[in-house]
Amino acid sequence: MKLGIVGLPNVGKSTLFNAITKAGAESANYPFCTIEPNIGVAAVPDERLEKLAEMYKSERIVPTIIEFVDIAGLVRGASRGEGLGNKFLSHIREVDAIVHTVRCFEDTNITHVDETIDPVRDIETINLELIFADLESLEKRMEKTRKALKGEKKYQADLDLMEKIKENLEKGIPARNISYTEEEAHRVEQMFLLTSKPVIYAANISEDDLLADPESIPMVKRVLEYAQKEQSEVLVISAKVEEEIAQLDEKEKMAFLKELGINESGLDRLVKRCYSLLGLISFLTAGPKESRAWTIKKGTKAAQAAGKIHSDFERGFIRAEVIHYDALMEAGSFAAAREKGLVRSEGRDYIVEDGDVILFRFNV
Repeated sequence: MKLGIVGLPNVGKSTLFNAITKAGAESANYPFCTIEPNIGVAAVPDERLEKLAEMYKSERIVPTIIEFVDIAGLVRGASRGEGLGNKFLSHIREVDAIVHTVRCFEDTNITHVDETIDPVRDIETINLELIFADLESLEKRMEKTRKALKGEKKYQADLDLMEKIKENLEKGIPARNISYTEEEAHRVEQMFLLTSKPVIYAANISEDDLLADPESIPMVKRVLEYAQKEQSEVLVISAKVEEEIAQLDEKEKMAFLKELGINESGLDRLVKRCYSLLGLISFLTAGPKESRAWTIKKGTKAAQAAGKIHSDFERGFIRAEVIHYDALMEAGSFAAAREKGLVRSEGRDYIVEDGDVILFRFNV
């Protein structure tokens, strides 16, 4: 799964990306510092893997990962090609969800493309550009559909759906906030609209504001109010502090977080939130070689989950021996859990749940 980090120039996007991926993307105080998107991966924090590795004496731990794309700063007029906008918008089209970084701090040393700091104005600038780009894309698609409609009446439903989306976009309502039937929702997925992608607003605050109640920070409060209206999530984060934390080893990191009075870093919260936003869960496998987390969509059946490990597992699926992580920890070992009758034998249509520890049986 791929997430795009977007925002106006100089709001902290690349700093956040550096912290997430430790990839060292260039971060400088001028617009369009990022032209080609930087791509990196971040592990999804999962404390269950440590416990499983301890139990199974695993040689290594393999967490599941999310891919992040640092997309260059958009500006007003991007949908018309301003500031290399068309290229940047095409990069957004390729991601599954958007982390929209919003500047919520004052710093005279860091320039702002609009000279003043106004997070809601900044959000609206980018959202409008995404809406304009979607309207242009819809117009082209509708023109083709009208031509096809002359010979095939079955395309009327497609045209009606596009009209519905267009009317809402013209009112400033993104495609993700429109109500659809199940069939319409499936069709919208095929349109790859920019505004249909789920969004998390990353409210980037200063180091001084880090320990404050988010709602006591006026700029953050405005972002929260805006996001609530469009049913999007907000994560308050200090990208600069997170970048510093990312340079520490695990022991130093935990000591630093304790000093700040928090349990986990903003980045860990962001990665987990993004994982949830995309409707993803993890099932776990464990053994002497490795303890590992595997990413699947909620609702995935056992045979499909087996296919995530290897296509042979799905093709030759016999059964899945399943126990939930919590029950396994309570039992103390897989053998003890089996003796207590806690290990279930499930068929190919079993819906895998987050935290299931699974041993697949197959034959090819």
